[in-house]
This record gives sequence, C-alpha cells and structure tokens, in this order.
Amino acid sequence: MMLNRRTLVKGAAATLVAAPALAQDWRGTTLRFIPQANLSSLDPIWTTATVTNNHGYYVYDTLYAADMDFVAKPQMAEGHEVRDNGLRWRFKLRAGLKFHDGEPVRAQDCIASIMRWTQRDAFGQLVGRVVDDWAVIDDRTFDLKLKKPFPLLLDALGKPDTPAFIMPERHAKTDANRQVTEMVGSGPYRFLAGEYNSGSRVVYEKFADYVPRPEPASRGAGGKVCHFQRIEWHILPDPSTAANALTRGEMDWWERPPADLQPLLARNRDVVREVTDASGRIAIMRLNHLHPPFNNPKVRAAVRMAVMQEDYMRATQGDDTSAWQLCRSLWPKGTAYYNGEQEDLMPQSIARATEALKASGYAGEKVVIINPTDFPDIGPLGQVTADILKRIGMNVELAETDWGTVIQRRGSREAVDKGGWSIFHTTGPAPGWGTPATSLLVRGQGARGWFGWWESARAEQLTQEWLDASDEAGQKKAAHALGRLALEEVATVPLGQFTLKTAYRRTLTGMPHGSAPYPWSVRRA
Repeated sequence: MMLNRRTLVKGAAATLVAAPALAQDWRGTTLRFIPQANLSSLDPIWTTATVTNNHGYYVYDTLYAADMDFVAKPQMAEGHEVRDNGLRWRFKLRAGLKFHDGEPVRAQDCIASIMRWTQRDAFGQLVGRVVDDWAVIDDRTFDLKLKKPFPLLLDALGKPDTPAFIMPERHAKTDANRQVTEMVGSGPYRFLAGEYNSGSRVVYEKFADYVPRPEPASRGAGGKVCHFQRIEWHILPDPSTAANALTRGEMDWWERPPADLQPLLARNRDVVREVTDASGRIAIMRLNHLHPPFNNPKVRAAVRMAVMQEDYMRATQGDDTSAWQLCRSLWPKGTAYYNGEQEDLMPQSIARATEALKASGYAGEKVVIINPTDFPDIGPLGQVTADILKRIGMNVELAETDWGTVIQRRGSREAVDKGGWSIFHTTGPAPGWGTPATSLLVRGQGARGWFGWWESARAEQLTQEWLDASDEAGQKKAAHALGRLALEEVATVPLGQFTLKTAYRRTLTGMPHGSAPYPWSVRRA
C-alpha cells in the first residue's frame, strides 16, 4: 500500500486561516519570505541543514564562489597566486571588507574560518589532509602551504552548498562540534538577533558597508547587489496558511510550495511559479550504522530491496511526473558520474525484502525513524518508510517532531533507548551530491563523517583515487566504483530525484537562480 500525501496538508480546498491584516507601507523597503522550514540552527558550518545554508548566504561571504557553470570565481578574494609547483597558494583579500561589527576582515579570520570548515565539511576534510601550514603575510594576504598539490582547491573553497563561509577569528576558533550562536559575518545582510524568534520569524537588515563585486551575479558568484533594506523570514509551517498569505499579497515569496497546492497557486494571476534550480534535488533515506539493526549490512540490504521510489515521489511531489523521476543511483541524473540505474541492487519487491530480512539475523530491534511534521518535502518520506518497514516485519517507531528537533537529534550517537535514532530522511541538491569530494552520501569516514557514520576504508581509498586520477577516464572509473560500493553496502538509500517550483508575487523581478534562494538581485518590478 502506498501512503497517499502528507498528513500535514488537509488539501487546497480546506478553509484557509486568514493572517492578521498587515500594513501596506512595508513594501517599499521590505521583502517577506516564507522559507522551506524553521531556522532552528544558525551555524552553517556546524550543520548541513539546507535552511541554515541558505541563511549563511545572507550573513556570510566566501573567498571564492561557484557561478552557474560551477566555475569557482573570486568573491572576497582579489585573487591568488600558485607557487612552488602547486604547493603554495597566496591569497589576497579585496580592499575594504568589513564585518557587521565594523571590524575589518583580516587574513587571520580567513585562515581560522577555513580551518574550522575543514573539520566539518566532506570536501573540506580532503583539503585538511594535505594542508602543511598557514601563514599570515599581512592583514589582507595569507599563504596556504600544501603537502602535495591539490588542483581542486578553488572548487573546494567555492563549492555551491555548505561552502567555507568566513567569520571573525574569535568565532571561527569555536570547537567545530559546537555551534556558533553569535551571527557576525561580512555578507550583504546583518542578522538581527533581537528580532529572531525560532519558529516564528527571522529578520535581516541590509549591511550598509557591503561592497558588491562589479561582475553580474551568477549563483553565489559576482555582484551581490541587494535591493531591500530588510528581509523578513516568516515561518508558516501550515502550507494552507502560507498559500493564503502569498495569494493575498501579505507575503512576497514562498520558497517551496508543496505539490498539492501548486494548482491553486497556478490559478492566481498575481503569482509566478518558476523552477530556479533546473538541476534538481534528490531525496534519500539515511541509516544509522553505529547500532542494531543497521550495523548489520544484511538488514540494510533488506531495506534497500523494499524501497519503491515511485511511492516516495508521489507522496512528496504529487502525481505530476514531469516534476520527478526515478534515480536509483547515488550519483544523480545529470551529473558527471551517473552511469545507470543499478537495477540489480534495487529489485523493489516487498516479498523479496521480507525474505531477506528473515535471513539477515534481524532480532526484532526497534527502528526509530525521526521525522518532521513541518517539512512537506521530507515528512512524507518518513511516513512511507515506516509503512514499508512494518510490512516487511520490522519493529518500527515513527518519532515525529518539528524539523529543528530532527536536526538536533540526528547528531546523537546514542542507542535508540537513550535518545538516539535509526533512520532520518532529507533532500539535497543534485550537483552538491554529484562528486566524490562533495557528496556526503558515498563517503566512508565513520566518526568523522556525516550523520549515520558509515565507515569504509575502501570508499575513502576510492575517493583518494578519484582525487589523484590523471585524466577523466581515471576519475570516472573511481567514481563509478565508489557509487556502486556505497549502494552495495547501503551507506544511503536513494528515493528519487525532483525539481521544485518556487512561487512569488508578480511584483518581484530578478529572481536569482541556483541551489539556494539568494537574497541578491531580486527587487520590486
């Protein structure tokens, strides 16, 4: 049986709850935005939560940034020199860069920020392996000395998702396993801590001393020209309330309207719906490899067999098959290393999965699925999984909370009877999960890796082989072997690939494209 739609939404025909009447004079200076989820964690280095990454682009800036062609371009950096046969990189900052507290951005801030990032980010950890030393030359210039050449250094620093955001040295020296809570960056917007209310509202104010680059904006690169003095994020977890607010003109932009409300929005002439990230996203199930039952690879394989991606995609993205597609590879379709559907590893059979589970040694251990009630793209994924795992004979508890609680709990490495977890679900940008360096899904880093903590020396060896390959053929060979290995050992279970239509009032123009709802370029028409 396929679970039909989310329980979060009662349907577009349901009576909408009217928002309070709002004054009209805000429109000249303020953009009102409905984000995908509540912003409960503020540190974009500490967590990979997409909503926190999006917040990071407001507050922070990066040395380099990827453009729409995924080419790393100087951002805070004025430029760089490569010396000593690729073993020494010298970076120079643009003149006049300031943090929101008025202090200048210095070389020391950049070094400390990058060092912290190399402890958390998968690509950053690869950089960290080859760092020999850092050296401050002057306030605007610093050197990075490497143990061996690392040609992808700029791609790492400018990666389009979870990049090396630059923060003041005093914050960047925070233990990478603890969150930074004071938001001081050098990005185009200041975070207004006094107006932040988790679960309700996040407010940003244009940073008067921010100096955009002269080039046109392109994804995270180029001139971040901002046209609003103030941007307010309004957390509206009920989709019907959000739809009502957008169609009434009380909100300007809704990041991710759910599929079942898209027809309602399409009928409103004052609302534009647009795919701003054509490369799309993939949905995944992540298992906890530290504890029973998923420390047993045979149990993990039984779960993989039970997954019917069409059920997941219809549950979250609706019946419009132009918006989603099956993708049984951990390399998303449209990325460089996608090489087929790996059908032999995904037989999609409840009967076969049931038999495989019986033969696996599964002893009835409780499986706790932590799942959000306030995230329409993710919540139904957990509900579908709970249903199929019960059908194949597992002891399942569906622990449903808000997304912020899921983000906090997935960091626990305890057993389920001590507050831990067995499964969570999420989605991520296809390009961001498209290479061995950037994908969290295929890396076998164990305790140093992503939540779930899959450990595989072979996976790490293949990642290094990909990095060291002398040509494209060598890279593809290593990447294909890595993707296959991660599926065989069920590091992650892919659930399908999809695109999203954002929705905004026709009074807006200049909507930015890329994998995040960037705050620059957009303005009143």
